[in-house]
Amino acid sequence: MSTEAEPNAPYTYADAGVSIAAGNALVRAIGPLARSTRRPGADADLGGFGGFFDLKAAGFTDPLLVAANDGVGTKLKLAIESGRHEGVGIDLVAMCANDLIVQGAEPLFFLDYYATGKLDNGIAERVVASIAEGCRQAGCALIGGETAEMPGMYADGDYDLAGFCVGAVERDRVLTGRTIAAGDVVLGLASTGVHSNGYSLVRRLAADKGWRLDRPALFDSDRLLIDALMAPTRIYVASLLPLVREGRIKGLAHITGGGLLENIPRVLPEGAHAVIDAGAWEQPRLMAFLQAQGGIEPEEMARTFNCGIGMAVVVAAEAADDVAAALRAAGETVHRIGRIEAGPRGCTVRGPAESWSARADWTATHNHG
Repeated sequence: MSTEAEPNAPYTYADAGVSIAAGNALVRAIGPLARSTRRPGADADLGGFGGFFDLKAAGFTDPLLVAANDGVGTKLKLAIESGRHEGVGIDLVAMCANDLIVQGAEPLFFLDYYATGKLDNGIAERVVASIAEGCRQAGCALIGGETAEMPGMYADGDYDLAGFCVGAVERDRVLTGRTIAAGDVVLGLASTGVHSNGYSLVRRLAADKGWRLDRPALFDSDRLLIDALMAPTRIYVASLLPLVREGRIKGLAHITGGGLLENIPRVLPEGAHAVIDAGAWEQPRLMAFLQAQGGIEPEEMARTFNCGIGMAVVVAAEAADDVAAALRAAGETVHRIGRIEAGPRGCTVRGPAESWSARADWTATHNHG
């Protein structure tokens, strides 16, 4: 029996590989997930052409809006290959929300873009469920998004994610780092793993070294290696926002691509140089594993991975102990990792045997590799 279409048969969108019915079913399925992220200013209902947010209802009087967009990078390939889709939505929200809090802004609402060749509603629902969880952690509402089914654009089973987040900060509370000066202290908030940077190198090591991702990790026999590698990015908004609003923090740096070396200078004023002591905290066993497996030079580690620090917090020396205590009470693991000295705007990381420096002539890009 021939499967060829009749010569004069009418064409349909489904024939081209796009299922409108599947897309509508997904929207119905994720509606409750969006509603679970409701917050003052947004009711999180889906289905319109755009999402509304009421700044007045959220309690702002003279706010500035701050916007961020980002992705998850090639960590998605690891998620697809391993079937671990439950955390990548948290990563997506984290990469945006953490970039907003460093400006002093409260994340208000989030929109996602999910693109694939053929829609698999089971996978899509798992991804959106994790986006909703990330939004709950960040305190922002999931008010909309786009699901794009594009045959021929992606290999079978592949998908891509992008996230867009908008936050607000009162005009007189914008965090600029302009008051950072010599004598200030740099605190480091522990990461939960690799977060969302450096995965092209992680995947290259996995392939070259023949890692068995479904086996217990060499550095932790109680945990599968894939679970360690796929741990979601920590969202620091809830613990930092109260301190930011109280004016107890001078500057924040989200440690993404470029590591401590290249991210801390981004929040420093001219004449301020951060000096980080790499011996001030114990390198996580996962990071030590990656370094040993790849024979990675320390400076390369410092530029590629977060090395166990997901957020740098700059505070006045006299406030350091109180701020650290407040962050610990909020659930963070806090290390005193360095200080600010007078000098060219930049950062120096000092290890046991050598130092590495970065000046603040960086290019304003992110690389999630």
